[in-house]
Amino acid sequence: MTPEELAIVRSAFAKQICATAGVDTNNDIERAFSRVHREDFLGSDPWRIVDLAHAPIQLAENDPVYAYQDALFVLSSARGVNNGSPSLHARMLGALAPKTGETVVHLGAGTGYYTALLAELVGPDGHVVAVELDDTLAQIARPALESRANVTFHVDDAAAWPKGEVDGIYVNFAVLAPLEKWIEGLAPNGRLVIPLGVPGKPNRPAGPRFSRHGAAFLIQRCTAGFSASRICQAFFIHAEGGAGSMNRQEVERLQDAFRRPGIEFVQSLIWQRPSDPTRCWFSTPNWALSYDPIE
Repeated sequence: MTPEELAIVRSAFAKQICATAGVDTNNDIERAFSRVHREDFLGSDPWRIVDLAHAPIQLAENDPVYAYQDALFVLSSARGVNNGSPSLHARMLGALAPKTGETVVHLGAGTGYYTALLAELVGPDGHVVAVELDDTLAQIARPALESRANVTFHVDDAAAWPKGEVDGIYVNFAVLAPLEKWIEGLAPNGRLVIPLGVPGKPNRPAGPRFSRHGAAFLIQRCTAGFSASRICQAFFIHAEGGAGSMNRQEVERLQDAFRRPGIEFVQSLIWQRPSDPTRCWFSTPNWALSYDPIE
């Protein structure tokens, strides 16, 4: 297709993705999806689309027009990493609501597609710090992002970031709990989008662990504490590195929470203090997701 024809395809894709995600069309997120070239972030190996019921589907060719559908593209079959569902990320980006001039940290950046979307959303006066543990994925991300002066890319453990206060943190892997560095790193009115997930069994020895229960949450630092709310159901590969805690008691506690109702009524994060378990969807001695609003 010609560049002009591909621009039309991207524009239609962006509108469809935002509509599917329940995000207002004709807004900054739609414009970001229409501007970023997804094909630049899928690698040069033959493209394969994830089919959850069968083996991945290999496409006849790496034609850019194939990239513009709400499909998961395989990035690393060994690690179980894919390019993610655009409609899921549209919902999560809509919740994060990056603003022009803000600083956002993208943890689990993969090959950088959603980093590029964040870069569009914060604009040239903003800054996106992308962090990815896997150097193989980073080798795709770096050249695809090198023209974006407002992006800094690091191959590092997500548990080490942010290095200071930031306006937003966008986590793209599942965890059992938010890390202290993430919560304490939020500036006033800062937002954290985080997928909580119960890790399932690996599909092979030392293989990736996917969430068997999962949901993305928005946490925001307010004057009197932290608001919290569920964004949507979300299933991600479980964290590696310092964020990949596998404490059995925590896994069982979170699994019990997902098996009972009430997640949609969460209103606040209780952090580093005791909570009333009867007023919480999920509760631990150090943090909880509470039904009560911030006092």
